[in-house]
Amino acid sequence: MTSIAIATCYLATLCSAEKPLAPNAEQSDPATLGWMQGFPPPADKIIGQPDSNYFSFPKLRWTVCHLRELLPTKQVSRGLSAPSVLEYNLDPYIDSVSFYPLHSDQEITWQESLGLNYTDGMLVLHKGKVVYERYFGALSEDGKHAAMSMTKSMTGLLAEILVAEGVLDDQAKVETIVPELAQSAFGDATVRQVMDMTTGLKYSEDYSDPNADIWVYNAAANPLPKPADYVGPRSYYEFLQTVKKEGDHGEAFGYKTINTDVLAWIMAKTTGKDLTSLLSERIWRKIGAEQDAYTTVDSIGTPFAGGGLSAGLRDLGRIGQLMLNEGKLNGERIIPRKAIRSISKGGSKEAFAKAGYKDLAGGSYRGMWWVFHNDHKAYAARGVHGQTIYIDPTAEMVIVRFASHPHAKNAYIDPTSLPAYQAVAEYLLSK
Repeated sequence: MTSIAIATCYLATLCSAEKPLAPNAEQSDPATLGWMQGFPPPADKIIGQPDSNYFSFPKLRWTVCHLRELLPTKQVSRGLSAPSVLEYNLDPYIDSVSFYPLHSDQEITWQESLGLNYTDGMLVLHKGKVVYERYFGALSEDGKHAAMSMTKSMTGLLAEILVAEGVLDDQAKVETIVPELAQSAFGDATVRQVMDMTTGLKYSEDYSDPNADIWVYNAAANPLPKPADYVGPRSYYEFLQTVKKEGDHGEAFGYKTINTDVLAWIMAKTTGKDLTSLLSERIWRKIGAEQDAYTTVDSIGTPFAGGGLSAGLRDLGRIGQLMLNEGKLNGERIIPRKAIRSISKGGSKEAFAKAGYKDLAGGSYRGMWWVFHNDHKAYAARGVHGQTIYIDPTAEMVIVRFASHPHAKNAYIDPTSLPAYQAVAEYLLSK
């Protein structure tokens, strides 16, 4: 996440996320701008190392599809079996579905919303069949895209699987599993409090504050050689041991990325396998994924559980369908139903309300998934710049979106996206 690590790059974008939204989606298309085209590309069109601004907009729109060319990564293998076949029943009328964005009296269409949200890839499944699939920007159907904080939800799903199987006790204290964290803020938290981000941590993710803790985390996570005078922590593991406690665990939801990296450490200690190995073994090899995925890593090869995953659009659609089917895919049980139901029921609404998400009022957070508690019982994996796996059990619908919105925070995107998803769900229900 500093100058070169993914965390640095995308968090740096958060700092600049208040700038005006210009150019628009068409004007900022990487092909239109000529990024990385030619042999070699013109000097002013190159995106790469050692430059540290490749996550600034509009370079962002190319970078999210090419992280492996910029940062060290680990593979999430799909194995050697043939991919599962997705059935198609494309619906051309989805583009014309109309809705009113939140806080607006001006109606727009689904198709218009794609450009407004700088969509790179959009997939809609209904009753297990693909009814909509589009690619934009630098993303092609055989490409991969940064999942950002949807990585957290993949990590949380793995933890819920281990809990459901009795391998991991979610009421255990973190210090009993990861002794290295005994003197940190995490030591006396329960695994469940980490999973639901209700830990009391003295840790700031205020990206506009150059002295915030997140920048220390950045420097620790940077996979490239540290400056000669650097004296701070040199890995995720080293930094996590320095976090101090503030407030009581279990009282309030606080969205802090370091919880996810602690959870991945807990699972590694429990299973003897890192995040990429677990994702491959428990998810990617079992869903009939058509592409390997990959995660960025720190200087000692630790996968970035908080936001380092890149994957294909259709493979995340398979995961969304697995969630919708409560752990089954193509008639085969892949993961325990109990794991999915733990997520979909949601967490504490009272704890979540204290975080002040206005457009998500009434929601909750459970197992690192966002639960809306709306009439359709929808829940989602979410990531900065517009990444989403949106699951609507009532409409039997899964939506996967990759995007490269200039604003990192979903608060800028939700007023258009959430009503768009609801409108398509209602359209599909009416058929």
